[in-house]
Amino acid sequence: MSDSVKAIGIKDVAREAGVSVATVSRVLSNGPVSDALRARVEDAVRATGYRPNLSARRLRSQHSQTIGLIVSDIRNPFFTAVSRAVEDAAFQAGMRVILCNTDENPEREAMYLRLMQEERVTGLIFAPTRATLAQLDRADLDFPVVLIDRSAPAGRFDSVVLDNPQAAALLVDHLHGQGYRRIAGLFGNTSTTAVERHAGYQAALAAHGLHAEARFVPPTAEAAEAEIARWLAEARRSGAMPDAVMVSNSLLLMGVVKAARTLGLAIPGDLAVAGFDNEPWTELVGPGLTVIEQPVHEIGRAAMTLLFERLDDPERATRKVVLSGTCVARGSTGGVSG
Repeated sequence: MSDSVKAIGIKDVAREAGVSVATVSRVLSNGPVSDALRARVEDAVRATGYRPNLSARRLRSQHSQTIGLIVSDIRNPFFTAVSRAVEDAAFQAGMRVILCNTDENPEREAMYLRLMQEERVTGLIFAPTRATLAQLDRADLDFPVVLIDRSAPAGRFDSVVLDNPQAAALLVDHLHGQGYRRIAGLFGNTSTTAVERHAGYQAALAAHGLHAEARFVPPTAEAAEAEIARWLAEARRSGAMPDAVMVSNSLLLMGVVKAARTLGLAIPGDLAVAGFDNEPWTELVGPGLTVIEQPVHEIGRAAMTLLFERLDDPERATRKVVLSGTCVARGSTGGVSG
């Protein structure tokens, strides 16, 4: 071949196939793309006569065909279920998952972000604290990030979230409909999720002409148990006992139920209780607990879909997928008597 003949490059293949260079790279390295896209790229390779430089390709394809998944608390059944959905989708795409748990600790989040860089993951699904989220846009990451259960300002990151204000309002409306008027709220203090649920709680109470009384605690069962025990003891002494408590996640729900049992309070006779996440244990405790059921498997699948779409088209506009929850009413919010 004459030196004057222009060598065919990967950009020529991308132009011929009508896809991004990143998509061509993934096809050539047997990465995650749809069958239709793979066929288009392979047709373009044949049409252009492209011959990959294997040594250069080896350098470019150091990404490990591994998805990073960083969650805030793997003990939270919500994240356990979402992790399963992500792993299922990754397995179907021939990819592996590195799962890391941060316990809502920004220092651990920073450590695991460095780990993801070192492991050269293909992409990351992440549930960050508010502190890390505020700085994430400035992080120098060489892989796409999809946020789950956390909202970010419009811009750099795709995300999948529950409609948290609407879900919290569903619980308040249900409690109000059951006759409860002194509805306390207990919320985690580290995530945007709790902030949004608190906003929905406040707005729904205001719409019913009711006063909101809320407290924020570390998002653990132990913290919730200790805080609600103090709160109810204070309320008993002052004669201002709430007749219902709404909490923002399933770990806080565990803590509230345990505190009520320790204090000898009947649910719902002395205190109605409602919260989030329709886990199997919630229908086995006492009369069954009223909860918001989140579409956890859909959240995991949607996060993987957004990640694959971002890999296929790195320049596309960011997307925020907002899903709805369902109120599952059980005996823990039985109506106020006479």
